[in-house]
Amino acid sequence: MPSVLRVAPETILLIVSNPVDIMTHLAAHYAAEFGVPHTRVFGSGTTLDTARFRTLLGQHFGVDSRHVHAYVIGEHGDSEVLVWSQATIAGLHLDEFAKVHGGVLNEPERRQIDENVRRAAYQIIAGKGATYYGIGSAVAHIVDVLLHDQRAILTVCSRISGAPDYEGLTFALPHLVGGDGVLATIPLPLTPTERDGLRRSAGILREAVAELTLIQ
Repeated sequence: MPSVLRVAPETILLIVSNPVDIMTHLAAHYAAEFGVPHTRVFGSGTTLDTARFRTLLGQHFGVDSRHVHAYVIGEHGDSEVLVWSQATIAGLHLDEFAKVHGGVLNEPERRQIDENVRRAAYQIIAGKGATYYGIGSAVAHIVDVLLHDQRAILTVCSRISGAPDYEGLTFALPHLVGGDGVLATIPLPLTPTERDGLRRSAGILREAVAELTLIQ
């Protein structure tokens, strides 16, 4: 086994390398042989994508992104799902907030935000060759949450349990994260379209895992 995984059961492993969902799945598989529970092995997932989503919504509505609540779930990749139905500002859904504050978000604008979130990494790589700073900031935040047991809700990727459609897969959902790792998974009520998107995303990861015959 790789020496990096000869770890004590209380160790937390944070995976950043892409494809992060698959790398996290593998790391959890091997770490389990040393007694490390899967709740202590997780990846950066869609934390950066979620931050981009919130930033773009904040820019559109003229609101500090720290007061925007929205999530990107599923695979960290082209099949990820932007959960528009649960995006809120000041406790209001986006359409309701627009009625109060202005800044109506029409369908072409939604599609543009979706594209900008989903394709941001490609644009950044094309421009400067790599996405150093965004993921560095996201990882720094995750580490801060762990070190200070902040009990934050983060879209890290972790082994899914208790969800029959996705049991045993590793991908991003909102998780409660603290000093002991992933403490709980927060289920989101999704629209039929969002559920279909998440199933497609999960299917891509399921096929990828099935090709890894070393862990069958």
